[in-house]
Amino acid sequence: MRPILNNFFRGLLLVFPLGATVYIIYSAIIWSNRVLNNLLFEWLNIDIPGLGIITVFLGISVIGYIFSLTFTRPLVTYFERLLRRVPIIKIIYTALKDLTEAFVGDKKRFNKPVMVDFGDTTIQRMGFVTQKDLSELGITDRVAVYCPHSYNFSGNLYFVPSDNVHPLDIDSTSIMKYIVSGGITNIEASKS
Repeated sequence: MRPILNNFFRGLLLVFPLGATVYIIYSAIIWSNRVLNNLLFEWLNIDIPGLGIITVFLGISVIGYIFSLTFTRPLVTYFERLLRRVPIIKIIYTALKDLTEAFVGDKKRFNKPVMVDFGDTTIQRMGFVTQKDLSELGITDRVAVYCPHSYNFSGNLYFVPSDNVHPLDIDSTSIMKYIVSGGITNIEASKS
């Protein structure tokens, strides 16, 4: 029975990540096709797999282009000010906007990978410096370090003495993959 179980687990190591990836991509394509077929393409009677996701990509790109133009910036600024005044929407919108900008905006925050020492222990964590100046919080001798959790979309924010934060000379994408994979990803293969 043990050899059969060993083979099952070896097969699971191959099938699960591949199957999950295919399933997620397939589900996204089917979902976008269904939504766009119902909204836009119903009158054309078109059912081309992948057309929905291509349309969503192109639509978001066109919106990005339009709102990057100089004459539309006041409109965007006004709309954001309006959203920041509504109590609950303000919290959700600003948090999601800041998170999005941390990855793809001009204010990227996960681009300074560091190793953090935790006091007298020999335990260290990898993370990203997200704020060097915490004076607006009344904190002067520390930096903000975000340490993502492995296999999860969460993490912890630590305020760490600057002396306990050591920059890493590895690109931030490789470090993020390494942390999220729980240290399983080979950083050497990921270096650029």
